[in-house]
Amino acid sequence: MHFTEITYLAAFLTGLLGSVHCIGMCGGIVGALTLQLPKVNHQQTLFQLLPWLLNYNAGRLFSYAVAGALAGWFGGQFRAVLPQPHILGMIFAGGFMMLLGLYLAGWWPGLVHLERFGGLLWKRLEPVGRIFLPVRHPMQALGLGLIWGWLPCGLVYTALVMAIVSSDPLRGALLMLAFGIGTLPMLLSLGTAASSLREITRNPTVRKTVGLIILLLGAYTLFGPLYYQQTGLQVPGLCVAPTL
Repeated sequence: MHFTEITYLAAFLTGLLGSVHCIGMCGGIVGALTLQLPKVNHQQTLFQLLPWLLNYNAGRLFSYAVAGALAGWFGGQFRAVLPQPHILGMIFAGGFMMLLGLYLAGWWPGLVHLERFGGLLWKRLEPVGRIFLPVRHPMQALGLGLIWGWLPCGLVYTALVMAIVSSDPLRGALLMLAFGIGTLPMLLSLGTAASSLREITRNPTVRKTVGLIILLLGAYTLFGPLYYQQTGLQVPGLCVAPTL
């Protein structure tokens, strides 16, 4: 598998496995979205809610892509001045993924401080999101998703680190889209099964298992480049001037 594909896969798996965190962060938002829809009842199916949920998530993923493009551009500014920027970048991204694994498993709460820092921007954006409430039309759900895509979240920040490492706006945007697609199964299911999912993800064993998997994925991302650098071998899929 090409190293680029591995990176996109890592972003996708981070979203898929880490989305247990989304129950706490976004569950209330999706719940508020669905409860305010016309003719909502307990028998409402996912198919009936789909236009609203898809629009909400489309807005969220678009915001992720914009953030990824900005992060990729930012990372590109350092590419020319850092020695072996790709190796250093993957080491940094892998370390951040390991921290996320510890955070999700409940073994280390440090990413909470980063989420608080992101709250400075969120304080300005959150009142704008209220413009789209109550949600009575799918386009309002789209607008709500565009705003809530900037919600402070350690999971999102981990994916943004990968986008920074890409050192390219397009690849940064694609990495964030891969991450966002990984979160879709959980967030689409929240519309109809929020209470059941919340009970599952509160299970300490589930959270520790997910955290451990992401921790191991981060360790692979971190120590893989170190191994190839130490042995003098070429990282699979990377040429002399590697790009993600």
